[in-house]
Formats: sequence, structure tokens, C-alpha cells
Amino acid sequence: MAKRVTGPEIEKLIQLLAKVPGLGPRSARRAALHLIKKKDQLMGPLAHALGDAYDKVKICSHCGNVDTSDPCTVCTDDRRDQSVVIVVEDVSDLWALERAGAMNAAYHVLGGTLSPLDGVGPDDLNIKGLIDRVAKGGVREVIIAVNATVEGQTTAHYITDHLSGLDVRITRLAHGVPVGGELDYLDEGTLSAALRARTAI
Repeated sequence: MAKRVTGPEIEKLIQLLAKVPGLGPRSARRAALHLIKKKDQLMGPLAHALGDAYDKVKICSHCGNVDTSDPCTVCTDDRRDQSVVIVVEDVSDLWALERAGAMNAAYHVLGGTLSPLDGVGPDDLNIKGLIDRVAKGGVREVIIAVNATVEGQTTAHYITDHLSGLDVRITRLAHGVPVGGELDYLDEGTLSAALRARTAI
């Protein structure tokens, strides 16, 4: 049995940090030690920031984004084209698309994908909110930007089926060869998708 080298407070900090995606037990120990060494510059401000986030962060009732206001900053931005809605699995996908800065559209966060094996059905996701949003009118295009996984494809088909009776254009993100990608290193599924989605030049 390993000997304890720190007090329970530090052990708890390490255990909690280890639950953050991308941090394992060893990385959590290094992060905890760094925070402790920089107690005044990092740990104090981080504790305050976490407290503020805990108190103020909300889920947007309109699109499912996380923010400190409801409706969120994206939904209340007058410069966005609210008639184009990009459907994403998670808030991290919304942030990734915003970093790319390719479109100035609205978003709808599903909160995951359909996965019958994991017990995730349509009622567990924000799909009804999307259908209601489109049914109200004012949305001319829905861009389905889910991951190219089996669950993502299943979710995309389900959404497409349920929006098909409404007056809205439904599009998907293109799948295929990434910028800078070499054909020899791509898997067969990606190459097949790229060939099916080929465009004229």
C-alpha cells in the first residue's frame, strides 16, 4: 500500500483535477503542484473564477449553449443571421465553429447524439427544441454539423426525417479529405465520402 505524502485537501484537489478531460492522474498531480506553487497568482484567481462560473453559468433555453445569460450572447447578437441554424452535438463544437469564423449564423446544441446502446433516445436530447424552433418559422436553413460517427449519422437522419415536412432547407457539413491531408494516410470511409461529395472545379 502506497504511503500518503500529502494532506487530504491536496489529494482531493488532485482527484478532482484528474476528472477533467485530458488530465490523467499524473497530469493532475503536476497541475495541482503548479497551482500550489503559484498560489497567489493562479490558485486564488482560479478559485474565484470557478465560484463565479458555478453561480452564474446557465444553459440557454433557446439554443442550449452555456453562458452567464439566458438567452445567451449568440442568440441575442443582432449581427447574426438567425435564419440559418447550425446544429451541433455539444457546446465544444459550437466553440470550434466560432473559432473557425466561417459563418455568422445561429446555433442549436443537441447535448449529445442518439445512442440506443447507451440508452440515449430523442427525449434525452434537445431535438424537440430544434423542431419547435423551425416550426415557428423564420428559419430558412438548418445545417447539421454533427460528428461523422455512427451515432452522429443516426442523429442526422432522425433530425432530417422530423424536419422534412417543414419549409426549411436541410444541409450537412461536407465530409472528406481535410485541407493538407494526404490520400495515402486517409481511411477508406473518408476517401469514399470525399468521392461521393466531389464538386466541380
